[in-house]
Amino acid sequence: MVKISGEARDWWSTVLGEKEEFDQGCLCLADVDNSGSGQDKIIVGSFMGYLRIFNPHPVKTGDGAQAEDLLLEVHLRDPILQVEVGKFVSGTEMLHLAVLHSRKLCVYSVSGTLGNVEHGNQYQLKLMYEHNLQRTAFNMTYGSFGGVKGRDLICIQSMDGMLMVFEQESYAFGRFLPGSLLPGPLAYSSRTDSFITVSSCRQVESYKYQVLAFATDADKKQETEQQKLGSGKRLVVDWALNIGEQALDICIVSFNQSASSVFVLGERNFFCLKDNGQIRFMKKLDCSPSCFLPYCSVSEGTINTLIGNHKNMLHVYQDVTLKWATQLPHIPVAVRVGCFQDLKGVIVTLSDDGRLQCSYLGTDPSLFQAPKVESRELNYDELDVELKELQRIIKVVKSQGIWPMPEKEDDLKVDAMVSSNFDPVSQATDVEIGTDVVPSITVQVTLQNRIVLPKVKLSIYVQPPLVLTCDQFTFEFLAPEMISTVSFSVYLKKSYTPSDLEGNAVVSYSRPTDRNPDGTPRVVQCKFRLPLKLICLPGQASKTANHKLTIDTNQSPVSLPSLFPGFANQSDDDQVNVMGFRFLSGSRVTLLASKTSQRYRIQSEQFEDLWLITNELILRLQKYFEKQGIKDFASSFSGSIPLQEYFELIDHHFELRINGEKLEELLSERAVQFRAIQRRLLTRFKDKTPAPLQHLDVLLDGTYKQVIALADAVEENQGNLFQAFTKLKSATHLMILLIGLWQKLSADQIAILEAAFLPLQEDMQELGWEETVDAAISHLLKTCLSKSSKEQALNLSSQLNIPKDTSRLKKHITLLCDRLAKGGRLCLSNDAAAPQTMVMPGGCTPIPESDLEERSVEQDSTELFTNHRHLIAETPVPEVSSLQGVSE
Repeated sequence: MVKISGEARDWWSTVLGEKEEFDQGCLCLADVDNSGSGQDKIIVGSFMGYLRIFNPHPVKTGDGAQAEDLLLEVHLRDPILQVEVGKFVSGTEMLHLAVLHSRKLCVYSVSGTLGNVEHGNQYQLKLMYEHNLQRTAFNMTYGSFGGVKGRDLICIQSMDGMLMVFEQESYAFGRFLPGSLLPGPLAYSSRTDSFITVSSCRQVESYKYQVLAFATDADKKQETEQQKLGSGKRLVVDWALNIGEQALDICIVSFNQSASSVFVLGERNFFCLKDNGQIRFMKKLDCSPSCFLPYCSVSEGTINTLIGNHKNMLHVYQDVTLKWATQLPHIPVAVRVGCFQDLKGVIVTLSDDGRLQCSYLGTDPSLFQAPKVESRELNYDELDVELKELQRIIKVVKSQGIWPMPEKEDDLKVDAMVSSNFDPVSQATDVEIGTDVVPSITVQVTLQNRIVLPKVKLSIYVQPPLVLTCDQFTFEFLAPEMISTVSFSVYLKKSYTPSDLEGNAVVSYSRPTDRNPDGTPRVVQCKFRLPLKLICLPGQASKTANHKLTIDTNQSPVSLPSLFPGFANQSDDDQVNVMGFRFLSGSRVTLLASKTSQRYRIQSEQFEDLWLITNELILRLQKYFEKQGIKDFASSFSGSIPLQEYFELIDHHFELRINGEKLEELLSERAVQFRAIQRRLLTRFKDKTPAPLQHLDVLLDGTYKQVIALADAVEENQGNLFQAFTKLKSATHLMILLIGLWQKLSADQIAILEAAFLPLQEDMQELGWEETVDAAISHLLKTCLSKSSKEQALNLSSQLNIPKDTSRLKKHITLLCDRLAKGGRLCLSNDAAAPQTMVMPGGCTPIPESDLEERSVEQDSTELFTNHRHLIAETPVPEVSSLQGVSE
């Protein structure tokens, strides 16, 4: 059972210095003055170079430090990285203090003399010996290396991964750890006579002392300077264990003679290992740890561990079971357990800013006693009525939504206005279009606040390759009813058309509330539409085209110059039913209006170019008839859905994705080869005996050129892929428009199609358009467009990884169109999974579902929807002969 205490009981505490910094190696407890009383002293070193020794003697619990508690304070000038106490001086088994600086190791003797006056005893620090280090030190450990008796040896780890062993007053040897990149925590196991550390590869590694001692010395005179600065003889690791995270500390404990345990504190877990590297247990921590200490074994086979974390908590674990949790006044970076004034088990913690505290665990007795509750009989009828009322309230809340309804009056109003004329001086820069002058147009966004709103951010989005002169703005509304206006220009940068002319102005801000003074995030957006003339110019009409669409309406035809006044050709005043468009990218589109029927034809050489003109035509027709007061205007599409042309764009986009994946794999291989050649050349250059390069320099130069060429190819393929995706989005918009006109879908049903075919996330190599759309269409086929409960049980959803080909996607798109042709209804309500009765609309021929599942996609496309070119020939638009007078 876990016991939780409110706070750690303060026994003694103090604050060390001002603006000093400390770390886990800066705290040590030991009888450093060899008093023989068994009482520990607290030794603390700081990065500012101050060494302090304390002997706490509080008059009463919770007292701060008194003057006589500080035995010694010395400024050693150099930063103190670690302090340890052991038998470091030859000829005696007295305890001495080892202080590790960045470039020096010093061993001191701490002694006290009885005072002759009332000021108490005097303590002195005497330097016994010191070692100047050739490399910058990181940490150290000590122990009876090699099984020596009666003395401790010191091992220092440098920043470049070298272990330097000192046999008290003399330097023994130095060894480099293999593959060392960054130093890690270091500990010595006396039971196995080995050093244990955690490498930058995030694995615990053990090295035998005997293997280190008999390896080639990294500092022998016959070796060159390059070898000294590089690495000595490659050492063989005794055992290694991958823990998958960086380690903060290592501690080795042995509470019985039979076995010892290796404790490793990671960033998210702490591990207990056996002598041979096998895991005894591991514990996932809820909070980020800062320090730990395995301190005793209460019961046989278990070990208690103190773990401090960054939430000012100190946890006591028995193996993996949390036994106690207590609150500290600071974040501990080092924790120790000592004995003071015959009080055993005092917990000593040190923070990084010098808060030193001695505490113990305990709880205050609870004086509160809960009053007795009078028992009464339950009235089940009243409980049933109350339950029904609560269920009714829950049902109402669910129907209204979890979030509160917004106020009628908005906190912020956003309006966007697009200029009717081009900028006098075009703002287009670095355009990649041909000889045409690329125009730019100004958009003005106005913000008006109702309340005080600090830090309001405005972001503008347009569809590429349209670009903005500025897309981020910041405002400070420090008073209500303020008005701010910003302007920016939009222009076409690359030589292909965007998938949409609609832009979006998104404003994000935080509105303070009573419960959240910092404010709850809110978003307001305003959409604006850019004019067609920004990316299109009047062009020559064409009689022939590869791709044609016919749109039917229920109103008499409208003169095209009145619909597109900015694109009328002055030389062809008699051609009021023909109009040509030329995009800045170079492609052409022709629009024809019938004089006798209510039809319009759009034709172009590229299928995706039909989208913008078709959408613009329908929007302008709706606006025209609204001005005329006609409310029942409707448009429709009676032709066949051009699936084959749409599938060609899908295949092209998917082919570029596959090509990009192959190029990236090849680039990775060449990069690995390039680094391998570099390592071999570096080894040759370091060798003191000159050796021939064996054409490694030629191979390096050739590999470098291949890497550069492949990187250019990857970049070029990414550009082509982005352009192909833009064309695919245009074609997808056109397909959704035609399906909506074909089946007369409602706005909600069209929104479902857009959500399935136009996902919000970007098209990436890892998660692309094909697998995302396939999963969405599979869900529609399995739910609202399913024919039977048996079909609902089928697993039609695809895995969200790149498919082998597009056959499955094309088959599902074909099946979706077939289900819609048979009367399927798109919906997201609770009854969407119910099988629907397919009602055949007039003019549609039923197709057996079983045949559709078995046939290939090419057969489906051919049999389901005849080629739209033949359909155009069968249902010609009247008065097309007027094109005879139009020059090519």
